[in-house]
Amino acid sequence: MTPTYTCFKKLITFLIISQSSKQVHSSVRAVAPQSIYLCAVIPACVIKLSLDPVEERIVELSKSLSSYVIDIRRNIHAHPELRFEEYRTSKLVEDELRKLGFEVYRAADTGVIGVLKSGEGRVVALRADMDALPVQEENDVPYKSKVPGKMHACGHDAHVAMLLGAARVLSAMREKLVGTVKLVFQPAEEGGAGAKKIVEEGAIDGVNAIFGLHVWSELPSGVIATRKGPANASSTSILIKIKGLGGHAAHPELTRDPTVPAADIYNAIQKIVSRNIDAFTPLVVSTPRFEASRAGNVIPDAVEIYGTIRAFDMSVRDRVLERIEKVVKHYSAAWDCEGSVEVIGTPYPPVVNTPELAEFALAIAGKLGPVSEAPMSMGAEDFSFYLQKVPGAFIILGVKNESKGVIYPHHHPKFDVDEEVLWKGTALHTLLAYNYLVKKSV
Repeated sequence: MTPTYTCFKKLITFLIISQSSKQVHSSVRAVAPQSIYLCAVIPACVIKLSLDPVEERIVELSKSLSSYVIDIRRNIHAHPELRFEEYRTSKLVEDELRKLGFEVYRAADTGVIGVLKSGEGRVVALRADMDALPVQEENDVPYKSKVPGKMHACGHDAHVAMLLGAARVLSAMREKLVGTVKLVFQPAEEGGAGAKKIVEEGAIDGVNAIFGLHVWSELPSGVIATRKGPANASSTSILIKIKGLGGHAAHPELTRDPTVPAADIYNAIQKIVSRNIDAFTPLVVSTPRFEASRAGNVIPDAVEIYGTIRAFDMSVRDRVLERIEKVVKHYSAAWDCEGSVEVIGTPYPPVVNTPELAEFALAIAGKLGPVSEAPMSMGAEDFSFYLQKVPGAFIILGVKNESKGVIYPHHHPKFDVDEEVLWKGTALHTLLAYNYLVKKSV
């Protein structure tokens, strides 16, 4: 490890600690309140840090592939596919990888793994998720979704495009690599736990490190961010069932109305957050979906409430589940109803970045422009399943650009990305692989 790189690592560590403890110098905050722009605070030893010739070539190739990446992204965006239905997208990925000389095989039904070997050495994996969402797009753009009720409203189309761009650069720079790069094009991140299936099938066995990159609507366009340790919360979906006896709404005394305890249960669940859990412990419990009567004069036999629990500590999640079960059971019984709680789907564990690899990723990202410490997010990501098995880091790339009207959050019908910065994702993927395999800085 070179003295310059060591100095850079120390600077990154200082910036992260300073920002998270609110001790960043006021002049730096004035320049960049939302992110840390390294040019404002880099000491002389780091100012001299420059791209080596191979890295310069990687950046040049990535920039030259900007149109390719944008075209691929628009192609996928116009033809969105939901979880485990990514047949067209997988075929596109397979075709592109085979043309570049990658070894290609399927995983997790509709997932694609591309392998590029260049001698003996370590194995690094780069991941992109591929699935869309059941959202009706409202953007008026040439690449608008052609599939009613389906949309790439979370940026996975951009993830696939950036990683395919990286595949091209890696193929062109193959002789400069020492080791193996494994590209993971993963299905079903949106609730399908595709990453869990990839892991269970052994597709990342033997991998030494893994990196994932996600476009981020809350971060200024072009800024790259990550954080050490906990980054994204766990996610557990629940279904609350309250069974009673329905009847005519004009005669509630002849029924066991399940909507009465349902209202009490909704309010009581929020008291769990404020009265049973330490105020400094991150926790969200939301129950946004109710299914009951479809008529104003009919009391239903049952009410179903769907919700989600978000936490960074799984023991806290377990305590909350236990408390919800008690609330549902006893509130229901008080109104002569029966209440139950079940976990539905696959719970996602929290995303916990390997500190050394998060620091490494920020150092590499700093060669492309401004970086920042990513905030902790209550949003979940199944990249967490990889991190339970392999050291790694989950990274975000800012795509918010108010001047272009790219301001809507993830999962919104008008979500979009600033395509002009997608080349940075391609470059970052490639630089991470090159530096991890060749320079062995971590």
